[in-house]
Amino acid sequence: MLSEFGRIARFLRPFPSRDPSVLAGPGDDCAITRPRPGRVLVSKVDQIVEGVHFGPAFRPEEIGHKSLAVALSDLAAAGTEPRWFLVAVAHPPELSPESLDGIARGMARLARATGIELVGGNFGRASELSLTVTALGEARPEHVLRRSGARPGDWLLVSGTLGDAALGLRKLAAGRPARLDPYVRAQLTPEPRVELGKILGRYARAAIDVSDGLLQDLGHLCERSGVGADLFVHELPLRPRVRREGLELPLSGGEDYEILCAAAPDRARALLRACRRRGWPMRRIGSLREGEGIRLLDARGEEIPLPRRRGWEHFS
Repeated sequence: MLSEFGRIARFLRPFPSRDPSVLAGPGDDCAITRPRPGRVLVSKVDQIVEGVHFGPAFRPEEIGHKSLAVALSDLAAAGTEPRWFLVAVAHPPELSPESLDGIARGMARLARATGIELVGGNFGRASELSLTVTALGEARPEHVLRRSGARPGDWLLVSGTLGDAALGLRKLAAGRPARLDPYVRAQLTPEPRVELGKILGRYARAAIDVSDGLLQDLGHLCERSGVGADLFVHELPLRPRVRREGLELPLSGGEDYEILCAAAPDRARALLRACRRRGWPMRRIGSLREGEGIRLLDARGEEIPLPRRRGWEHFS
């Protein structure tokens, strides 16, 4: 059986360090990095746990990918460029070295694609597999986004499409669908909007990633900003199969890892133009108003009932 240090050495193979900003990385007790002048450091920690965030349908590469993707999504919603990350791996002793290799490969592939560098971590023993990622990014202070910056009159914009991952989860639970199915891929290997995050702070006033469900996450943004929201359900960006399933998946399903942002109308129009030039999907889905709460409006402007379930909550 591989020792703890043997597992660490094996895990690190796909992560050659080339970034001169890393003064000390894996092998030292602490990572030492050098941020660029004029930038602030933005940090995010996230965790995925076997039986909660992934199950037997996930391949090791997909587990590694998803563990990093969920943290990168939060950095993107903060208007931040990802730079470094640390990962704590806890797993049962019977996890095979080949599975560990796969997890590292999936994580390293996404790290290379997004330009983020592994600088440290930890290994431990546990009854189930879990990966805890701490991701660090940089941004100009005036471009960092929070949940609390939105104002009445702002437009609500969202990237990508909604409900895909929730439908993919249904398909996985029902059997063994094709892994190239776009809904299944959205669940197994979500793609964080890293490039959008790098420019988002020039346009938006507040943002959040859609991880727990559109209604749940919009509610967090509204609460922190002290505003209410009108959501135009006929404008939600949905693939045809999700649309046929009704509103529950896009409103409450979660794990989309798209970015929901609020921007003043003129800046929102500019952001939509910038996204069109780059071929990024982005759409207006509502407006913010004075007051509190979320209203769902149809194409005639008439209010429709909110679903009872708003989204994912760990201890509900």
